[in-house]
Amino acid sequence: MGKSLRQQVTTGMIAALLALPGGARADFAKDAGRGTATVLANVVYVPTKVVYAALGGLTGGFAYLLTGGNYTVAEKVWTPSLGGNYVLNPHQVWGQEPIIFSGEIMPESRHSNQSHYGQ
Repeated sequence: MGKSLRQQVTTGMIAALLALPGGARADFAKDAGRGTATVLANVVYVPTKVVYAALGGLTGGFAYLLTGGNYTVAEKVWTPSLGGNYVLNPHQVWGQEPIIFSGEIMPESRHSNQSHYGQ
C-alpha cells in the first residue's frame, strides 16, 4: 500500500511539472515575438534617429556660430534633434508607451534671460 501511494504522489508531481512548461512556452513565444519585432523596429529607427540627431547637432552648431554665439537660437535646433528616444523598447513598439522621436521645446528657455541684460 505504501508503494502505491508513492507511485501516485510521484506520478502527480511529474504531471504537475510537465504542465508548468506549457504555460512558460506560450510566454516565451510571445516574448520572443515581441523581442524580434522590437529588434526589427530598431534596425530602422536607430539609424534614422542618429542621422537626425547628427544633422541637428551640426545645424545647431552652425546656427550658434552664424548668430554670433546666440545660445537660444542653437538650443531651439538642438533640443528637438538631440532629445527623444534613441532606442525603442517592447512597450513602445506595442503602443503601451509613447515613442518620443524629438525633444520638446520649452516655451521659455532657461537661457532667455541673456537677451534682457542691460534693460
